[in-house]
Parts: sequence; structure tokens; C-alpha cells
Amino acid sequence: MKIGIIGAGTMGSGIAQVAATAGCRVKLFDTNQAALDKAKFTLEKILARLIEKGRIDTEEKARIQSNINYVNSLKDFADAELTIEAIIENLAIKKKVFAELENYVAADCIIATNTSSLSIASIAASLNYPERCIGIHFFNPAPLMKLVEVIPAIQTSPSVLTHVVKTINAWNKTVAVAKDTPGFIVNRIARPFYGEALRIYEEGIADFATIDAALKTQGGFRMGPFELMDFIGNDVNYTVTESVFEAFYYDPRYKPAFTQKRYAEAGYLGRKSGKGYYDYTEGAVIPTPNPDQKLAQRIFERVLVMLINEAADALFLQIASAEDIDNAMTKGVNYPKGLLAWADEKGIAWCVEQLDTLYNEYHEDRYRCSPLLRKMNREHKTFFLC
Repeated sequence: MKIGIIGAGTMGSGIAQVAATAGCRVKLFDTNQAALDKAKFTLEKILARLIEKGRIDTEEKARIQSNINYVNSLKDFADAELTIEAIIENLAIKKKVFAELENYVAADCIIATNTSSLSIASIAASLNYPERCIGIHFFNPAPLMKLVEVIPAIQTSPSVLTHVVKTINAWNKTVAVAKDTPGFIVNRIARPFYGEALRIYEEGIADFATIDAALKTQGGFRMGPFELMDFIGNDVNYTVTESVFEAFYYDPRYKPAFTQKRYAEAGYLGRKSGKGYYDYTEGAVIPTPNPDQKLAQRIFERVLVMLINEAADALFLQIASAEDIDNAMTKGVNYPKGLLAWADEKGIAWCVEQLDTLYNEYHEDRYRCSPLLRKMNREHKTFFLC
């Protein structure tokens, strides 16, 4: 299969590696020659490292490299069967690129965007043939992360969706099909992991280190929310939260936190700036979490039930299937368990009780229980358990 990738940054070059490894002929496009040179150099280093680890041999390395051509003109996409755009998250720029791209590709070429938050329907509307447009959202780093969200727009042809799912599965990825709504699956459902942790901090219940430790020791998460925000970048994470909040017509469930806004404004962006919620400079003191296990349990359960509520509401609004929702969270952001399976384990009645307790305390819509959880509780149903 002939693939065109637009954008030779970390994501675009990662997708190119995935497709080339699967045996596709790939053309990686960028207007910046330096970006193309860097992508080629980086791939050489990655493949050399894989040889050192015994994952591939020199013949496989040469095969993957030969499957990628580096181009600086969209005209080179004339024979592409599928193109995937992986450039800046700016709707106007994406629309401009797609409008130009359509001048060069064949009428049956599928045109996809790797956007993590923008409307696929809006992007598709920029095309003369919007039925060929679809969202294919990889997670970073693309070669390592198993999940790919596939998002059909309301204009997308059913045959295009079927073909894309089949293609991405053939690339050894797990596909989760999502409705074209803000944040799709992962970036929507994951908001409380950050937002509720920030709220707990702002209420003075616990400090960053204690909250992070609670989620790791009690819940088995690989990283705590503040560690993860520092890893992602406070500016990036805040922008996603803000865009989801606006896209959902300012639903209080997605309300950003002033703490994160101020940290971003101060330039405390996390690891990349040397300081965020934690100090990453050499010799910095690592804060010690509060050892109170009862406190840790309360923190973990409060964040968990908010995550479960968000997952249940996504299912209630038919954003994705229960299986795809749980696969998305375990394979897209490495959660230790699927949230709906976790709800079954804790008990639907427990989830409803915890949410009602929070709502009765705060009287904020942020803590409103999903209608699906209430209905399941009344009917004594579970998500997966018989």
C-alpha cells in the first residue's frame, strides 16, 4: 500500500516508521528540509538501537529504510492510496493543506488527519470529496503505543471506515472507533485524572507528591497526575483541557484549574523547562509524600470514581463501545485497568454512592452522576460481568 505522511516531526516520522515496518511504501513530506533530514537521522538511530536489542536484523533495518522516501512537494503524493496529516493543531492550517493536497491525489485516495482534538467534520468540509476524510489518531511515540483512535466524520463513507480499520489493524495496532466529539475517547475520559488531582491540591487536602503517590500505590498507575503533567508539559496539557472545556460549551466537568494555568504562565512547564510541579534541576530535593494510607485511599478513590463516571458517560452518549473505551485507556494511556471493568470490580452501587456524596458536598455539576450508572444501579447490571 502506498502511504503519504504530511509532517516530518516526531509524530509524522513515527507513523512513517509504523507504516514502513508493516511493508507499506511511504512518502514523508515536509516543507522544511531540516525536518526531513532530522527524521531520517532519527530513524537511523532508532533502528540501530533495535538491532542492538535484538529486535531486528540489518536486513530488516534496510527494508524499513528503503520503504520511506523523503519528499518536499505534495505533488509526490499523486499515487498515494492513503495520506495522513500530522502537523500543527490549527484548524485553518490543516484546512489549507488539505485543500492543496486534494489537487494532487487521486479521487479515491483516503485523506486522514492525526488531530487529537479538532472536529473531523470541519476538516472534511474543506474537501471537494469529504466522504474520503477520516481521523486516524496515533499516540506518541507512535511505534510503541498500541492504540489508534479511528474517528469517522458524519461525512465519512462507511467503506472508508472499514478500509482504514483493516489497514491500521494490519499495522499491528489496536483500533478504537470513536464518535467525532471533543477529545474523542482518551483525551475526553482522561481529563479527571488531571483535573480532580488539581482540585484536591487546591482544596489543601494533599500536596503534589502525596497525590501522585496515592494514584501509584493505591491504583497501580505508572505515573501520578502531576508527574505526568510535568512529563507532557504543563502548557500542552493545559491547552488540551482548555480546548475540551470550550468545545463542550463550558461543561464544569472539564473546567481547567487556575493552579495549572499559573504554572504554565510562570514557565513552570515540567521536565522540558527544568521545573514544574517538581524541581528537575540537579541536586533538587525530592519531596516525601504523606504516609497516611487512609488519606491515599480517599484520594485514589475520588479520582478513580471521576474517571469511571467520565467513561460511563462516554458509553451513555455512544462515543464508543465499552470494549473500545477500556482498550483506549489501557493501550492509549497505559491505565492499569479498563475503567468500566474497574467499575464492575468496585461495584456500580459504590460508584453511584461516591458520586452522590461528592455532589451533595459540593453541589457542583462537576460531580453529577452519569445517567447510565444510575440506570445500571437500579437494574443491578454491570458493564462486563454476568
